[in-house]
Amino acid sequence: MAALVTAGLIALGVWQLERRAWKLDLIARVDARIHAAPAAFPWAGGDPRELEYRRVRLTGSFEHARETLVQALTARGAGFWVLTPLRTPEGTVLVNRGFVPEDRRDPNTRAAGQVAGPVAVTGLVRLTEPGGGFLRSNDPAAGRWYSRDVAAIAAARGLAGRIAPLFVDADGTPNSGGYPVGGLTVVAFRNTHLVYALTWFALAALAGAGTWLFWRGRAG
Repeated sequence: MAALVTAGLIALGVWQLERRAWKLDLIARVDARIHAAPAAFPWAGGDPRELEYRRVRLTGSFEHARETLVQALTARGAGFWVLTPLRTPEGTVLVNRGFVPEDRRDPNTRAAGQVAGPVAVTGLVRLTEPGGGFLRSNDPAAGRWYSRDVAAIAAARGLAGRIAPLFVDADGTPNSGGYPVGGLTVVAFRNTHLVYALTWFALAALAGAGTWLFWRGRAG
């Protein structure tokens, strides 16, 4: 039994090292996407894990009357993300134009940023966030949004035609009037696999040492 426990702990340590290698590879691939030249929006689809954080560039016209405010907590404090449909020749993409504080919630307080006509947007592809967030569920009927749920927002805003299942976080290119503030995407991956691996190996060593001392005592 002691041998099985020790072997099991060693196996867990090796598994964590394999997970660490996978995580480091993921971080490297995402970093390459973030810093790559902007590409076309991936209308053809693909593996979402390979699309997230891809840097893209789109052209189209914003439908400001159908923007959605989603609660946000950022380095600038609490406020809202401004998600606005962007009509493009291929279809509609929800664009997270950036952050606004509570006192800029009303579009009339940032009218200069409600640009009409054709625009170009550069940003990062993000995955939809269904359901809600902050331990609260989205309430479309009441206009309370806690996560960027593309399908739910599209339905609530009555968006028709081809709707991209992903959204885009706009980069830090300044908007007229200063709001919304883009470029606040946080890209961070928790990587504690080495600590876990060392912990499992240490426990395996203790189990092995304890077993050896036990049999040594019996032999004596």
